[in-house]
Parts: sequence; structure tokens; C-alpha cells
Amino acid sequence: MKLTLISGLSGSGKSIALKTLEDCDFYCVDNLPPTLLPELAKWHYQNNSDMRLAVSMDSRLGVSLDRFERLSEMAKAAGVDVAILFLEAKTETLIRRFSETRRTHPMARNHLSLEEAIEREQEMLAALRQNAYVIDTSYLTVPQLTARVRSWVGVADSPFVLTIESFGFKYGIPSDADFVFDVRELPNPYYDKNLREYTGLDAPIQQFFAQNNQARDLIDELVEWLQHRIEKLKTQRNHLKIAIGCTGGKHRSVFVANALSEHFQAALPVLLKHRQLPERER
Repeated sequence: MKLTLISGLSGSGKSIALKTLEDCDFYCVDNLPPTLLPELAKWHYQNNSDMRLAVSMDSRLGVSLDRFERLSEMAKAAGVDVAILFLEAKTETLIRRFSETRRTHPMARNHLSLEEAIEREQEMLAALRQNAYVIDTSYLTVPQLTARVRSWVGVADSPFVLTIESFGFKYGIPSDADFVFDVRELPNPYYDKNLREYTGLDAPIQQFFAQNNQARDLIDELVEWLQHRIEKLKTQRNHLKIAIGCTGGKHRSVFVANALSEHFQAALPVLLKHRQLPERER
């Protein structure tokens, strides 16, 4: 069994590290008192043996973590592989972060100044730091810290996934879309009685728009804009959802969503959805 302990200085990014491990399918517990660690490890082994365990311990406990050193040795003797990740940052960086968030440092309850509280916490966690893998987060962005943590536990970064969903405005805008594009400016096949019963997946509708310069220009503009945004966002996140809407969500939005999917799927994993089409028509 493998146990990952996350500790470090307040304001150094421990919550981000723990969330990263949770996204990597770890079973995560935040701010666990050291004396409960053996029971947690035993319970986890019996009930969640297929998941790795990660525990966060820090100065919020209000006691020294020296006790953890003894528990760690006991765990190793019992066959538990213990790995410690310690996050820290420069004092001036921590002061700036606490000033920006206006949060109270856990050690400041002892009537210490912020700088004194940081120094006290550094002293309290010094022994734990000596046996840990240390990451200085002073100059790391959130994506960079996430990548470092994933690399440390041996999990590759998740691929960037693009979701494209067509929809009808009269049924409401998808609430989870990052970007919404309105393609109602395009001619509507609904008003042609010979095309009304088709959808954007059918050849007659595709031929209708393939011969339309306005549709081609719009798709080119969307592709150019999205390519630029995706390159920017790939360094910050691993998923982007765009929604393409027309009135009923069956003709124009479906055609444009398909065209965008065909373009981007050559370089990215793309999930294509048509909200207003019955499953059998997709």
C-alpha cells in the first residue's frame, strides 16, 4: 500500500496539490490528526485498496507534527510505502499571498505578526521537510504546480479535450459552456419545405451550406478565433466547451458544430454533441 502525505507552509499551495491528487484518482483526506493515520490507513486498505491514499497534515492542527515521524516509521515497518510532498514558498511571497487573500495565518492566533507566524511554522515543520520531496511554489503558476505534482506521482498530464455542442436558443443556452456562438445569421433551411425535415447531419443540408459563402466565411472566422484561444487555454486547463446555437438546434448549429469538429479533431480529442437531436439521429 502507498501513502502520500502532503504538508508544507500555509499559503504555499497545499490545497491545489491535494485537489490535483484527487483528480488523479487518489482517495484524499485533508487536515487529518496524526493519531488517526494508522486507523485511516487500515480502513482504506480494507475498503479502497484499488485507490492510492493521500493525506494532508499541516500547522492547522495546532500541534507539532513530530508525532508523525514516529507514525511514518511504524507505517513503513508495516509495509506501507510513505512518500512526503512538502510545499513551501519564500517569506515575501507568502506575505503577499496572505495580504491579497486577507486570510489569517494559522499561527497568528498566538498574537504573532504574519512574518513571525511564517517563521514559527517553518521551524515547526523543519523536521518533516528533511524527509520530503520539496517544491518551492514562489514563482509557479497553478498549472505549473499541478504539472509538477502530477509528474512527482507519475501521472501524465490529461490531454486537452474540446467539447462542441449544438443547441437551440429557444430551449435555453447550455449552462456549462465556456463560449457560446450564435449562428442564426446564416440562412435557415427550415423555411424551405424541401429541407425542413432534414437535420444538419443529412446530405441535403450539408450541400445547402456548402454552396453558401456566408457559412464558409463564418466557419473560417470561428476556426481562426478558436485556434488562438485554445493555444492560450491549453496551458491553463484541460477542457474547453463551446456551444453553437441557432433557433431550433437542428440545422445551422448542427452543420457548424460538425464542421468545427472535423477541423479540430485532427489535432485534439473532440467530443461532439447535438443537444436537440434525438439519439437515433446523431
